[in-house]
Amino acid sequence: MSANTDVIDAFTASWADKDVDKIMSFFTDDAVYINIPVDPPNEGSEAIRKAIEGFTGMAEAIEFVVHHQSENAESGVVMNERTDRFKMGEKWVEARVMGVFELRDGKISAWRDYFDLAQFQGQMGG
Repeated sequence: MSANTDVIDAFTASWADKDVDKIMSFFTDDAVYINIPVDPPNEGSEAIRKAIEGFTGMAEAIEFVVHHQSENAESGVVMNERTDRFKMGEKWVEARVMGVFELRDGKISAWRDYFDLAQFQGQMGG
């Protein structure tokens, strides 16, 4: 396991605490976070913080369950397949996600998540 993989392991685990400052500590100041089916991209700390606050504010509990993870140490890219779980009221809403993380100097400089937005929203409506 490399330092970049360790960073992403700590990052995904940190969501359970719902501590926005802790989550934000994993990003470079100029990072870009994109939920691929959602526009616009979140560019820079302020935009990323706002997006993360939206997630932490809508859920009583959050779990990122990582199923598989791979890294290209040469390029600083870590990819994982995971299920992101959000407890809303009495039910868990889940998104099956493919995440791509680019790291620079031990921090996330780019994060892209690929998932089915309609499937996620459909769980919230029922």
